[in-house]
Amino acid sequence: MRKPVKILVLVGIILLILGMIFYPKIRSLFVGDTIEEPTASPMASRGGQTLSVNAIVLKPQTLNDVFRTKGVLLPDEEVDLIFETSGKITQINFKEGSFVNKGQLLAKVNDAPLQAELKKLESQLPLAQERVYRQRTLLDKDAVSQEAFETVTTELDKLKADVELVKARISQTELRAPFSGMIGLRMVSEGTYASPQVMVSKLTKISPLKIEFSVNERQENEIVDGTKLTFTVENDLNTYEASVYAVETSLEANTLSLKARARYANPGGKMKPGRSANIEIQLREITNTLVIPSISSIAEMGQDIAYTYVNGKAHRVVLTKGLRTASSVQILEGLNIGDTLLTTGVMQLRDGMNVSIAQLEE
Repeated sequence: MRKPVKILVLVGIILLILGMIFYPKIRSLFVGDTIEEPTASPMASRGGQTLSVNAIVLKPQTLNDVFRTKGVLLPDEEVDLIFETSGKITQINFKEGSFVNKGQLLAKVNDAPLQAELKKLESQLPLAQERVYRQRTLLDKDAVSQEAFETVTTELDKLKADVELVKARISQTELRAPFSGMIGLRMVSEGTYASPQVMVSKLTKISPLKIEFSVNERQENEIVDGTKLTFTVENDLNTYEASVYAVETSLEANTLSLKARARYANPGGKMKPGRSANIEIQLREITNTLVIPSISSIAEMGQDIAYTYVNGKAHRVVLTKGLRTASSVQILEGLNIGDTLLTTGVMQLRDGMNVSIAQLEE
């Protein structure tokens, strides 16, 4: 009897010990309590913390002042083709989407009545010229008056003017290309009654192309006739070059910007008008200057500050900035060549804080 009792006592002691060990965890499962880990006091953490950061060693660099904007490609010339007179279209002499030369006859309306009138007038010219010749001969012999001679001369001049007028009206029945370019879709057919309100087609000159964009107030004196630019378009990995040829004379009241246009040669007419363009213009190049990443400085109490690494600690410096780009900023005062600039964790840094450099870029 004594042996089983001893065994039961021993098992009870073991269970009691196990219960004391695992009780907090079992209680957290059923009651929802969490086991609190010991944490360092804020003061201890603040006083002894060492922040791991990245840094760079400052050296002279070249900074490009680049102006970036969006633009749109425009045709060099574009016109709606219409007749100057009314009449039935008798000829259409172009193929849709083809290249046509300046002066090429594209379409024509009926000019039969005008041709008949021209023929009638021209048939009267020889007789009128003969009369003038006879009257001049008689005038030289004082056989006719000066008035009689001027009368036949005036009749001849009037007849010649009538001939030129009919020829001008005949030319209005012809639709010719005002410049060389690509002709668009045809809007009429032969037999259509044309008038100055009926568009026949559209003529577009796409070599060269114009690029229209807006210039900010800050660049109004920097982008002028002859300024070079580069641009890219969507779904095209190539970079193209163009040159500014015109800038508006005054700022737009609403946007305080200037419209400018550049010209791109567009060899072969491969680029089509209407596409958007991403434009870059290098305004100037600053050599041998101090440049830091924009993310390595912050604004604090109205000042621009950064941190350098000095003997294992962060050293706060006040900056005077110059030119800014999308990712960099020029430093005029506050930093020197050879300084080790902390580039990460800037928002957490404080003057005199212990820091360790995880990655140093030289």
